[in-house]
Amino acid sequence: MSIIISGLNFPMEASHTSVFESVMHKFNITREEIQKIAIAKVSIDARHKSNIALVYSVEVRLNDNKKEDKLVENNGNIRKKATSDRVINFGSEKLETRPVIIGFGPSGMFAALLLAQHGYCPVVYERGDSVENRVGAVNKFWTSGDLNKNTNVQFGEGGAGTFSDGKLTTRISDPLCTFVLEELVKFSAPEEILTKSKPHIGTDNLRDIVKNIREEIISLGGEVNFLSCVEDIDIKNGKVNSITVNGEKKAAQNVILAIGHSARDTFDMLMGKDLDIIAKPFSVGVRIEHLQSDINKALYGPLAKHPMLQKGEYQLSHRMQSKDKAVYTFCMCPGGIVVPATSQEGTVVVNGMSEFSRDQANANSGIVVSVGEKDFGTNPKDAIAYQLKLEQLAFAKGGSNYKAPAQDVKSFMNGKKGLNIGEVHPSYSLGVEKADFNEIFSKDITDMLKIGINQFSRKIHGFGNDDAILTGVETRTSSPIRIVRNENLQSAKAQGLYPCGEGVGYAGGIISAAVDGLKIATHIMEQYKSIQ
Repeated sequence: MSIIISGLNFPMEASHTSVFESVMHKFNITREEIQKIAIAKVSIDARHKSNIALVYSVEVRLNDNKKEDKLVENNGNIRKKATSDRVINFGSEKLETRPVIIGFGPSGMFAALLLAQHGYCPVVYERGDSVENRVGAVNKFWTSGDLNKNTNVQFGEGGAGTFSDGKLTTRISDPLCTFVLEELVKFSAPEEILTKSKPHIGTDNLRDIVKNIREEIISLGGEVNFLSCVEDIDIKNGKVNSITVNGEKKAAQNVILAIGHSARDTFDMLMGKDLDIIAKPFSVGVRIEHLQSDINKALYGPLAKHPMLQKGEYQLSHRMQSKDKAVYTFCMCPGGIVVPATSQEGTVVVNGMSEFSRDQANANSGIVVSVGEKDFGTNPKDAIAYQLKLEQLAFAKGGSNYKAPAQDVKSFMNGKKGLNIGEVHPSYSLGVEKADFNEIFSKDITDMLKIGINQFSRKIHGFGNDDAILTGVETRTSSPIRIVRNENLQSAKAQGLYPCGEGVGYAGGIISAAVDGLKIATHIMEQYKSIQ
């Protein structure tokens, strides 16, 4: 077992060797006592711009476990390292059919990977295409406006996260998070994701990683089917009986439903079943773009160009109790672009994306406002309709040709339609049309967006600059529905149906979705014996 020593502040110029020597001196550890010493995490402390520091966590494994225990007992900044090792108590029941996974985003992919690694030979059905073909379909839409409804930013191998910044931060605390990171490195992710406090992969690396994972699943006896839309799930006597894929009925016993947050036709099919499906809160808003150099200066001051500092990023929020609303930044993409992200004809949806290098001129993030029952009621169909209406309005305001409505911050704050381009040029590839977001969102939403811009400008100088660009609409922050599941991770109304990941309301990002997939795969393995 190892211990983690955290909260170690050092100048940016400090070498890893000097960090290790300092740890040994401070805690009276000799080299002879050490089996392993390594950097566990590194973060940036930029609260004092004239004296920016790096904050290290160091992993130490000693020969003497009792000394480790004593160090943990006597120091608040030392803890035992959580292990990603899992003990799976494999079940004894026989599988009548191979486990089925619907969707090949992070949750479906990691569920399939774990099942394949242990001989359960899962079968995956993904409505979109392989990542190789998906890239071509997405690029075609981004340059010509020719939308493929089944293969796009939302649908296809890797899920929506494949065309994003590839953020690996999460609010959940689970040892499986470490397992996910280690597996990603195994499949060619940069090793730095194991030590960065805010790790990211970048869309360019993600495309290779998801392909490598798919090939591993297949090599272990799994099956991955693309352009395979599940049109129906047959439930008889409270149990999953079969699925229909591309018009063909197939027997099914255990179905992991990892459909993502944008499969509205699948949502509609499921709402026709006797399942517990509820509306859940989500958020809507716009993307805001600044020059990345301005964000760096605001965060790092005179040290903004220091080679040890990563591209500046932020996460901001503000709550108004009187309005029962929150406004916050979402999925910030340093050195990235705003991308067309719709999956449905006649709608405009935006998202952010960065490559690993994060070397584009602009920074962008969603600036979004929470919406819930007061905005659309309690019916899940109404939650989806609320989302869709905003996307259709954005399509119309953009000119009904997949251009996006856009507005400079000064015009938005003054309540005037306009798009005055200064130093910040909109990066949305299909072009933008000047608009007034007051004509798209309700007054509650635009008021909160304006409050957010003012509040965030106090925290980051220049956030509300006149020429910052707003592009809309951002609506796919999370799923508008939740398919209720029980303590066995199954639908209470359908034994063998496992709602999984972000699309059905149980995750919020790549890591948490992957962890959810792992937990469901584990549950299946603990009930059934393997096929191989």
